[in-house]
Amino acid sequence: MATERAPGGATAVRAQAAAPASPEPFRKSTAREYFESIVIAVILALFIRTFVVQAFKIPTGSMENNLLIGDHLLVNKFVLGPSASALERTLLPVGVIGRGDVVVFKYPEEPERDFIKRVIGLPGDTLELREKRVYVNGQPLEESYVHFLTAPSGANELSELTTNDVRERFGPVTVPDNQYFVMGDNRDNSQDSRYWGFLPREYIKGRALLIYWSYDAGPEDYLDTDARTSIRNLVSVFTHFFSKTRWDRMFRPIH
Repeated sequence: MATERAPGGATAVRAQAAAPASPEPFRKSTAREYFESIVIAVILALFIRTFVVQAFKIPTGSMENNLLIGDHLLVNKFVLGPSASALERTLLPVGVIGRGDVVVFKYPEEPERDFIKRVIGLPGDTLELREKRVYVNGQPLEESYVHFLTAPSGANELSELTTNDVRERFGPVTVPDNQYFVMGDNRDNSQDSRYWGFLPREYIKGRALLIYWSYDAGPEDYLDTDARTSIRNLVSVFTHFFSKTRWDRMFRPIH
């Protein structure tokens, strides 16, 4: 209320309208904020895993001594482009695969399984194996990373002329367009292109980047996937984390 003096001395009363109250700002509940944060984190994680980088582990000795059983890797999927669909390959840049690259790919005979090998032959290359030594386009390939369980035969031996073992003698073969010839670094213990053929480009998931963790374990710990083995492995990691972690291999780039 407000008062004012009217002419003649009378006092009049004038009603003053109250100012409308401003609405309270909308506030999200704590539960909703947590839920939205979790959803965003999950979407971001799925995007990174699908398009950028993904974790893999080494279950066998086919890449020894470069990669050991129990090495956990980060694989760069962005640089080579994903292989899941044509749409993904269109949206993301596709890099060049070079000789010597260590790549993770879908095993052609069982696409639900992932393999890791080294690219040896590029499209158009003629490749041959003599006495366990690789020749590309007639020239011997220098391979400082290669490992043998049994030493190659000497130059004066004739074993390569009679053996049917693809670990000793293979080819020559010519790599088709848009395909690759891949081999494990552990040449005497690797299921690779010598056995199942060429690797199609669209099966390649990415290039191995680095080892982010390495745990000293046997192949049975990674090849067996039953529930009992998984629980046993989890308990082993908790109880032997410090003693079985290969600290000197952590964050080691893969070449």
